[in-house]
Amino acid sequence: MIAKITSCVTVGLDSVPIEVEVDVTSQGLSSFAIVGLGDKAVEEAKERVRSAIKNSGFDFPSHRLTVNLAPADLPKEGVGFDLAIAIGILIASGQMSFDFSGSLVVGELSLDGSLRNTPGILSIALFAKEKKYQKLFLPEVNAKEAAIISYRGIFPIKSLSHLFSFVSKMVDIEKTPTEAFHSVSNFDFDFDLKEIKGQEQAKRALEICAAGGHNIILKGPPGSGKTLLAKTLPSILPQMTLTESLDVTKIYSICGLLKNDNPLIKYRPFRFPHHTISHMGLVGGGQHPKPGEISLAHRGVLFLDELAEFPRLSLEVLRQPLEDGVISISRVKGTLCFPAKFTLVAATNPCPCGYYKEEGKHHCICSPGQIMRYQKRISGPLLDRIDLYVEVPPVEVEKLTEEQGIVEDSRTVRQRVQKARDFQKERFAEEKLITNAEMKNKHVRKYCPLTSDGVDILKKAVYNLGLSARGFQKVIKVARTIADLAGEKNIDINHLGEALQYRQKVDR
Repeated sequence: MIAKITSCVTVGLDSVPIEVEVDVTSQGLSSFAIVGLGDKAVEEAKERVRSAIKNSGFDFPSHRLTVNLAPADLPKEGVGFDLAIAIGILIASGQMSFDFSGSLVVGELSLDGSLRNTPGILSIALFAKEKKYQKLFLPEVNAKEAAIISYRGIFPIKSLSHLFSFVSKMVDIEKTPTEAFHSVSNFDFDFDLKEIKGQEQAKRALEICAAGGHNIILKGPPGSGKTLLAKTLPSILPQMTLTESLDVTKIYSICGLLKNDNPLIKYRPFRFPHHTISHMGLVGGGQHPKPGEISLAHRGVLFLDELAEFPRLSLEVLRQPLEDGVISISRVKGTLCFPAKFTLVAATNPCPCGYYKEEGKHHCICSPGQIMRYQKRISGPLLDRIDLYVEVPPVEVEKLTEEQGIVEDSRTVRQRVQKARDFQKERFAEEKLITNAEMKNKHVRKYCPLTSDGVDILKKAVYNLGLSARGFQKVIKVARTIADLAGEKNIDINHLGEALQYRQKVDR
């Protein structure tokens, strides 16, 4: 007898239906084979399914058993086929009778028959809703994750025997209700802007960075507060919308990084990889490509501390995602695209010892050749994709010891940032844009008109600062954000003047 159950697998960030065909025949020797280009985890499902069936009180067929995962030419990985295979065996062997047509079945089995947490459930639930499947059977532990979307066909299952009791009409399974989305109103962060002494210009640059999603590089000697400033950035970032939360949660679901008690990610990600990370760990990859740090930082912040210490290859692979907001990973088995619309925050020293051009008690001990080689670790094309350059000088001892007066906290700054983002949301209502930094040239021409005085200032800046065409556009985008923070509809020369302050030449 042949049984057919529809399951699902994630390929990249999308889900693909997989038909699990199970054939139990008395002809031939007793065996158990799984075909259909499954990986090691799929192959090991044989032992998990065998033990789960026996420990759930059923009989495992002592016949020739063949499981086919169709389409057979699509590579399959993961543990989500366990439940579908077990159900197919029980139906094919006559121990269960239920019509699973129009249903999706996903879940990993424990040896005792209970269902374990399975990655990628949110993507599968979105697929089930889009394709209008009537039922989605999944592990109970993943029910809250699937309930993020408004889909009424979710059936949480505790174990294989629990599912058998449901199809036998001995128990009823309550559908998981959809949870309404509520944005975060009570922010609680470890770092606050009011705790940073001095560095007013750097704080202002961080505000612009948060308001427009602009990339920023902080350059200064050791101990000047570059890392502290970067770690404070999440405290002034605006609230996430439902669409942004779903996009980020989907990525974390695929990677198995969600918490079952609170699966929906409502805080913007802040990724802080070490400089020893490989280029595949940074942008994603592997035999079966998975998202890297830049995708995990989608709609959030990627902080690269000690930028010049990162391998050259790891930095160069950032060029495409910084420009396009997406990373394409090509392998022999195919090409996958992962979203990577993140804000890059980088911190670096001016030289190996960190005290180049320092006029305080520290003196640079590096030779000109060492300084040149150190600075050339960061290529010009990568630096050209940075919107804001900020020099972070050492903090004067007087500012460290004196009592601070009225200092803005992160909450006050975040309110201005949120208003600026609201202006951008209204401006880009008919566009597939969220922040000013995402604007292309056509959007700059449409939404950032300049006065004749503003054009003259930019012309002089091109000659004096050596701006590239990309740098020219970035100055206008930053000026647009500065105008949004000021609540101004048009860009004036003051906004352009401040934007040009953050487009200084970098020592090469």
